[in-house]
Amino acid sequence: MKVLKFGGTSVGSPSSIKEVANIVRNIEGKKTVVLSAMSGTTNALHEVADYIINYKEEEANQLIDDLIAKYVDVAHELLNEKENQEAAIALISDRFEYIREHVGIEIPSSQIEKNIVAQGEVLSTNLFIFHLKEEGAKATLVSAFDFMAIDEANEPVISKITEAYGEIVAANTNTEIFVTQGYICLSHRGKIDNLKRGGSDYSASLIGAAIKAEEIQIWTDIDGMHNNDPRFVENTFSLKELSFDEAAELAYFGAKILHPQSVIPARKANVPVMLKNTFEPNAAGTIIKNCDVPAGVRAIAAKDGITAIKIKSYRMLMAYGFLKGVFQVFENYKTSIDMITTSEVAVSLTIDDTTHLNEIVKELEEIGSVEVDTDLSIICLAGNFTEESKGASSPIFNSLTNIPIRMISYGGSNYNVSLVINTENKKEALVALNKGVFGR
Repeated sequence: MKVLKFGGTSVGSPSSIKEVANIVRNIEGKKTVVLSAMSGTTNALHEVADYIINYKEEEANQLIDDLIAKYVDVAHELLNEKENQEAAIALISDRFEYIREHVGIEIPSSQIEKNIVAQGEVLSTNLFIFHLKEEGAKATLVSAFDFMAIDEANEPVISKITEAYGEIVAANTNTEIFVTQGYICLSHRGKIDNLKRGGSDYSASLIGAAIKAEEIQIWTDIDGMHNNDPRFVENTFSLKELSFDEAAELAYFGAKILHPQSVIPARKANVPVMLKNTFEPNAAGTIIKNCDVPAGVRAIAAKDGITAIKIKSYRMLMAYGFLKGVFQVFENYKTSIDMITTSEVAVSLTIDDTTHLNEIVKELEEIGSVEVDTDLSIICLAGNFTEESKGASSPIFNSLTNIPIRMISYGGSNYNVSLVINTENKKEALVALNKGVFGR
């Protein structure tokens, strides 16, 4: 079985949904299709939830009415048979009535938001199933709430996913296309929850790993992973193949095509991940798998919103336990560190979550003097930087002679060199690297 994930832009309109159905039907063998909400829906539902939480009932009802009208139009355009249109409209009415019931309800606001936002995926998968069945496909809708679960630490319960989904597949021997929701799940308390933003990729990877799929396909609006960011750089090209290590580095450091966590389950289960373009289905795409990595830079990504913190203290000199004290501060505030560099008397690190920045700085000032720089970006260069790759870093630094570099991380991974620069220099740096490293 193959697992096929389609994002919000892929199912963003009735015509797009029909194209996705054509793609699915033309792939041989049994398939599990994982869908995101239609593009724009998740943000709109977050807005509805915010209105309800803040007791703005009139605004909430108006936005709900607008969404109902939008989805009714989708049902009429997507489906040909009146009976199916009426069934779809009844489903739409039911889901939005469920959302309205949250007005004035006495449950935590975070739970209200999760309940409401989950309806985006419920709507898209139901509409897709109506269309598939109208076209005569042997398709079954599987609720993510029947198998996708997370524990108290918000980590997927792999054993339950594997067992429950395996039983569902085994019980539906005549089904050729299983359709389920990405992103949403149940918490350890049995309440509606989610895998956070971008979680549909993660859902697909978890399912693919659970059933030992032949392949996981991530369908989006870009023809594979590019060597550089096409939003800022001309003459980029898609890569035919990437290793899991390279893909993980690129996803974490800014490549928008793939969710950072999505390759982890697939890598553990050794299931290849194919990146494909819904709007150019015949394009080759990019395959991610366990493979040898050629020497040198293979691809570049950039991550914005970075804050650098430097802690300087002469107590650090020749002292053990100093870094432990620094890291403990970030652990106390559950703030992840992206990069770190050290010298004899100073340590510099970066974060992308500044929620508790003031508290962190206050505690760090008890250790040493603290400097904070904002409006920074991390440039990630993925490839093979092992000892055998002599001279692989030369084109990187030769390309950036005119770009001030705030930090360099080199050697922490054989597959990544990372640089911190001012965000205002990001485009210039990406263009220079494209020319200096790839000659384009």
